[in-house]
Amino acid sequence: MAGYFVRRLVETLLLLLVMSFLIYGLIGLMPGDPIDLMVSADPNLTAADALRLKALQGLDVPLPERYWRWLSATLSGDLGYSRLYARPVLEVLGPRLLNTLLLMGTSLILALVIAVPAGIVAALDPRGPVDNTINLLAFAGFSMPSFWLGLLLIILFSVQLGWLPAGGSASIGESGLLDRLRYLILPVLTLTLLTAGTFIRFVRAAMLEALREDFIRTARVKGLSTTAVVIRHALPHTALAMITMTALHAGSLFSGALVVETIFAYLGMGKLIYDAILGNDYNLALVALLLATLVTLVANLVADLAYGWLDPRIDYGG
Repeated sequence: MAGYFVRRLVETLLLLLVMSFLIYGLIGLMPGDPIDLMVSADPNLTAADALRLKALQGLDVPLPERYWRWLSATLSGDLGYSRLYARPVLEVLGPRLLNTLLLMGTSLILALVIAVPAGIVAALDPRGPVDNTINLLAFAGFSMPSFWLGLLLIILFSVQLGWLPAGGSASIGESGLLDRLRYLILPVLTLTLLTAGTFIRFVRAAMLEALREDFIRTARVKGLSTTAVVIRHALPHTALAMITMTALHAGSLFSGALVVETIFAYLGMGKLIYDAILGNDYNLALVALLLATLVTLVANLVADLAYGWLDPRIDYGG
């Protein structure tokens, strides 16, 4: 297991390195740069001033050399400054990343709490009225675009009913837990509804497969109740499938969070990336996108390690 972990960790770091080059190249090829924006905003700046500022910022060298300079500085712990916030990138990213992880983690837990019982109930009544109803709701859940669902929830709970704020992270002058929870409800509800539909389908399929196994028939022959068969035998058998499901959807959940955060003006990574790209804040956008990539890679690594812990038959030696 230790050798496998080291090998996967090296693979993750190499993939992150490749992604950093691709993201840096795409951002570097975007039209315009911060110096061009400064020149267009200030008519007193001359072409000579623009060349001097570009040389000062290292924008007058080829893209591969700029990337190498950035990579060397990053490996030494210097991620640069944010042009929009006039602060070090790490200081800007820290609180935003915590807000996004809170949003993702809460939505993921609630989606599993909804999906596991619903998927089990649907699997116990295949093609019956209950199964058809749950399937219909699940299809509706993962078919809706996140921005459309978010707008519907804003119209209902903020505009029509006036129960919840339409966006933001906290009221002006307030920073209490209850106040922050009010602003978190609608983004969490949006992500939960979108994720739960997909999870229900996964749990239902895994449970149907488990209920067809020979050991399930043996357990029923022994006289065990349906509840005991499901909880003690079928549910543990679906654990690997649920871990795979969670790991595969970590990236899509993060991407969904980016859209939802922009809709609700929630101060997380999604809003930060959106503002950084529009504001040509290269350092901030690059590091934020790499963090999003890292979250997906770490989720897959944790899932692979969990397989060996849950199923001793899995051998990572080869």
